[in-house]
Amino acid sequence: MLKINKETFKKDYEKKFLEMHGTELAFASEQSKYETLGVLVRDYVAGMWLSTTKSYNENNEKQVYYFSMEFLLGRLLGNTLLNLGIRDMCKEALAELNISLDSLEELEQDQGLGNGGLGRLAACFLDSMASLGIPGNGCGIRYKYGFFEQKIIDGSQIEAPDNWLRSGNVWEIRKADKAEIVRFGGEVKVEDINGRLAFTHINYEPVLAIPYDTPVVGYENDVVNTLRLWSAEPVSNEFDFSSFSRGDFLKAIEYKNSVEAISQVLYPEDSFYEGKMLRLKQQYFFVSAGLQSIIRHYKSNGGNLKGLDEKVAIHINDTHPTLIIPELMRILMDDEGFAWEDAWRITKNICAYTNHTILSEALEKWPVDMFRKLLPRIYMIVEEINSRFCQNLWNKYTGQWDKIHRMAIIADGYVKMAHLAIAGSHSVNGVAKLHTEILKKQEMSDFYYYYPRKFNNKTNGITHRRWLLKANPELTNLLKETIGPSFIKHPMDMEAFERFSNNKSVQEKLHDIKRNNKVNLAEIIRSNQGIIIDPDSIFDVQVKRIHAYKRQTLNALRIMDLYNEIIENPNLDIVPRTFIFAGKAAPGYFLAKKTIELINAIAEKINTDPRVQNKLKVVFMENYKVSLAEHIVPAADVSEQISTTTKEASGTSNMKFMMNGGLTMATLDGANVEIRDEVGDDNIFIFGLNEREILDYYKHGGYNAWEVCNNDPRLRRITNDLINGYYSPDREKFKTIYEHLLTYNDEFFVLKDFDSYLKAQDRLDKAYRDKHHWQKMAAVNIAHSGIFSSDRTIQEYATGIWGSEFLYKNL
Repeated sequence: MLKINKETFKKDYEKKFLEMHGTELAFASEQSKYETLGVLVRDYVAGMWLSTTKSYNENNEKQVYYFSMEFLLGRLLGNTLLNLGIRDMCKEALAELNISLDSLEELEQDQGLGNGGLGRLAACFLDSMASLGIPGNGCGIRYKYGFFEQKIIDGSQIEAPDNWLRSGNVWEIRKADKAEIVRFGGEVKVEDINGRLAFTHINYEPVLAIPYDTPVVGYENDVVNTLRLWSAEPVSNEFDFSSFSRGDFLKAIEYKNSVEAISQVLYPEDSFYEGKMLRLKQQYFFVSAGLQSIIRHYKSNGGNLKGLDEKVAIHINDTHPTLIIPELMRILMDDEGFAWEDAWRITKNICAYTNHTILSEALEKWPVDMFRKLLPRIYMIVEEINSRFCQNLWNKYTGQWDKIHRMAIIADGYVKMAHLAIAGSHSVNGVAKLHTEILKKQEMSDFYYYYPRKFNNKTNGITHRRWLLKANPELTNLLKETIGPSFIKHPMDMEAFERFSNNKSVQEKLHDIKRNNKVNLAEIIRSNQGIIIDPDSIFDVQVKRIHAYKRQTLNALRIMDLYNEIIENPNLDIVPRTFIFAGKAAPGYFLAKKTIELINAIAEKINTDPRVQNKLKVVFMENYKVSLAEHIVPAADVSEQISTTTKEASGTSNMKFMMNGGLTMATLDGANVEIRDEVGDDNIFIFGLNEREILDYYKHGGYNAWEVCNNDPRLRRITNDLINGYYSPDREKFKTIYEHLLTYNDEFFVLKDFDSYLKAQDRLDKAYRDKHHWQKMAAVNIAHSGIFSSDRTIQEYATGIWGSEFLYKNL
């Protein structure tokens, strides 16, 4: 924990401001005040960062490297001050200088390094590794532009560049002296040298990978780990003047542009060849740069590569970094002279893979021709891995060609990344108990029965330091007052809060805290969108990536039905409700973008109808990101976790809402199952088809969406409203949604679960009327949320997969 008093901090701040801006503080802009504070805090961190790295090296600690395409960090200032233990002091000191810390924190740009749950999970994991004292490092790409900035214009999503670096980034340090060369294209020259084949990559396009390091500060333990992000630059920045002079203008800039495109944007559109090629290029770029850096660091500290697997653990977060496996093989064999068998043993011992989805669209596969052209040597290695793997399969399943074909890494003209990740790792984990069982018994059953010891479960978690301590300080203080502060470092201690669930005084305080958070969110909505919402209404929240399986459509249909009920019966006895949505649709995902348009069309109709003003409001908040979530999550009364059962691997927003006293409306999908197990059926609202019923429909058929719709007058009416001009004069506008539900037989069982969903919502409405009982339910959820801390998850990874030791400084 950083030891510094208020007076010293004020002097340091004023001195740093003068150094950076050369003027008096009285004439400072808010941006310059923020930059000064950020740089000062980074300076405070620098000594701990250096001593942590030095300690790891001197003690020869086993290092974990977490490779992820996304790290959705959000803002770092407030969280870093919190973890250093100086946030309150800084707030007071800055106030004495007539500076608002809250205002400075709002100036910080969310780092545009992720899109959804995958990236936020990675960020939570980095926080927990540092806070538990685990020698851990993140490895990713420093995207110049994030996924995109979402604008809602005339109800539609418009994508604008997320130029999150426009004002710089005070947290990163460019390490040009640690650059690596990544090679694309070209050919492989094969020679026989003294009876051993040697492989030389020639005529390749070189790309310079420049690392930018960001400190990851542990909670009050003096540990600072590193997130290393790679930026792609030309090997030479010199302008190709000769080409320009000859009139070949395009060639002069072609190489520079093609290189810089690699780290330009997260998830480039891949519905065309060049986009797919760029994604593959991105994945190899950060994998190759990261691995070369790891090997270089290991050797510089005197490490013997024969024991690399004893001192290095590499985690593959989803399929994106799977090229770690053949790239590590290449380095060990081509650069370091290892035989195949030894290189393969080391690689498998080092690598572990987390599967995050069973959706076929997310289980990556690359066309062989593209893969071979871009990565010729890597393709040769993958081909050899596949050949040896299939030979082993043949030895076990002689004659079972269909099974071997299903499991092959290269088949039907594609390289299958999930298959490669499983074959080349010593551990394969799912991220919730249900998800892992589906992987084992359904989606990856061939691999599970071949590698039964590899598969294991590690249920996801969230860092309670950001999502409780920082996002909800009033609730944090109530927990401290009732059960003491031990839960901050030992989140399972939150279970003690259940003893207070019947305490009327505590219930009243929970109500007041929630209402204050709702007032805050209502003001943000009024300020940004001009919509007045009632903080005494139920805040019913669904915020997440827009996707058909997450079923924002089910929620929208329910609102349409409720609207019809109120119009037909103005005296309908319901608790007023505000429906809040947020989330981005992938730019090429037409159905998801239409869903956003539908939600906004519903909002426009309802919010301007005086007949329902005191009972119903609908809000879609644009440009969902971590900093916005920090306002939404503490304010939610209801957390909508309504994905089709078996489709959501885990979910983590469900855990955030639960930890902040939001009650869950849920299918028994992903981690909802484990939340239900923790809080009991009486403290959650469960509806919908179960796992067995869903899998039976997928396996045997028998679901008829038309029949379900025609047998329910409510569904007939609201589905017709999609195409009869009720929500848009353009009757074609929502025809895609209508057809997805009916013509194409409702792939995600929205209509089938509709009746069950409405009955669960009726139960929720009745429960909310009993304020004390509702707060008791909220208290039980809060008390049982500690198990969903990412600290617990990371401890399980460390002991069960990585073989890491905990330093536990000050724990």
